[in-house]
Amino acid sequence: MIEAHSAQRKNALFFGFILLLISTSLPNEAMAQETVTTQQAEALITPLYAALAASSPDNVATLLTSVTSPQWESCGGNETCLPRDAVIASVTKRVSAFPELKFAPREVLVSGNRIVVRGENWGTPSGAFLGISSRGKSFRIMTIDIHSVENGKIVKSYHVEDWLRATRQLSE
Repeated sequence: MIEAHSAQRKNALFFGFILLLISTSLPNEAMAQETVTTQQAEALITPLYAALAASSPDNVATLLTSVTSPQWESCGGNETCLPRDAVIASVTKRVSAFPELKFAPREVLVSGNRIVVRGENWGTPSGAFLGISSRGKSFRIMTIDIHSVENGKIVKSYHVEDWLRATRQLSE
């Protein structure tokens, strides 16, 4: 019980720190006039994560284009961003090869025009994944995403996934 409380406290402190960084370090132009409500955030992230965890490639483009602007970029690093069409192609390819990947938001925080999502990805690859041959093993990792919203659409997403942990779990 004490360990669970400690983990919850660490998560709360971590997310407080993330929100502090977001609110104090963004350039002036990033501090948009738009304020996203919790309901708007939910309406935007639900289809986005449904696309990322789709079991079929058929709806990926429809789901992603419904909540992202045509100029949307998805960034896996400070300088590593992909435009919407490339993300759609990548997710469609991944869904075809790995239909069992799941995603669940565990915590959603809204600050101005930013949506911060702490989530979980998990799955059991049916073939080689991350350079590791499939042996029926599963993985479960934490993800952190920061989405910027303008005019009711997501215009930029930064994401961090703990793929090193996934490789360790699949290799055990």
